[in-house]
Amino acid sequence: MNKNILEIEQKLSFYEKMLKIRFTEETAINLYSRNIIKGSMHTYIGEEAVAVGICSALDVRKGDAITSTHRGHGHFIAMGGEVKYMLSELLGKANGYCKGKGGSMHIADKDIGVYGANGIVAGGIAIACGLALANSLTNSDCVAVTFFGDGAANQGILYESMNMSSNWKLPVIFVCENNMYAQTTPARETLSGGSVSKRAEGFGIEGIDVDGNDVEKVYEIAKYAVDKARSKKLPTLIEAKTYRWKGHWVGDPEMYRTKEEVKEWILKCPIKNYEKKLIDIYGIEAKTLEMIKSKIALEVSSAEEFAISSKEPDIETLFDGIYTEGEIGIK
Repeated sequence: MNKNILEIEQKLSFYEKMLKIRFTEETAINLYSRNIIKGSMHTYIGEEAVAVGICSALDVRKGDAITSTHRGHGHFIAMGGEVKYMLSELLGKANGYCKGKGGSMHIADKDIGVYGANGIVAGGIAIACGLALANSLTNSDCVAVTFFGDGAANQGILYESMNMSSNWKLPVIFVCENNMYAQTTPARETLSGGSVSKRAEGFGIEGIDVDGNDVEKVYEIAKYAVDKARSKKLPTLIEAKTYRWKGHWVGDPEMYRTKEEVKEWILKCPIKNYEKKLIDIYGIEAKTLEMIKSKIALEVSSAEEFAISSKEPDIETLFDGIYTEGEIGIK
């Protein structure tokens, strides 16, 4: 297979993965509105290019891994998670990735390199450094990535982790998904210096800004950072400027921003604009993209039916997977 065909396949893969995230999130919102998904849920709509661009530069077969956030559905799908088992997890079903006990904010599967979404702001950052340290101590060439938001960029654990990763030369990549709001607080009111990436300089780490709505640019920067981490054992901080179209959580009244602002960002849709690029610049036929849309729509629809019809966990399994005093050696 020649290089051009490989390039086209990769570009279509970007498109397909972004669509899968978008369609899955729209389905999840619908399930939530029908009270089928309970609890709290934070969607990734509008940020698809970041997850796909970053995760496409990783190699799960080599052992590359990520830690995610409370807004982690997109990361999970981009790492290869199956939608039917992910939706089953969101519905608390027995065949979900975490047997229904993780739910939306704690979904994990180390077989695809996802060492947990995390409901704690900045909670996954040090875990990724732990993965990178383990890789370093075992002379592995695996790379760890940690995703976090602009709100987490003001948590002390980020700076402790950057300091450690720089001193110890850990193969870790810090990815700040700056979606302009920390829950309801505008980033412009909390980020001194106006940039997260600039803060990396104080730790001797390279900080890079990237347009988080451009999947190819995100991939190029991610590939550079991954290659550097793998070969030179050096960390990088990437700040992807993006925007969440929906509120902080499903049901958020969004009183902190204007509808006009949201509309402006929707015009920058990472999927629609990439679709146009695929047709106008790369010469992909519109019918090819429509076929991909239909395929993904069918997959997500089937996954929804699968999740809804799946059985609830048995009461006997309530404490399965929970550490007891005896199991961890406490007397």
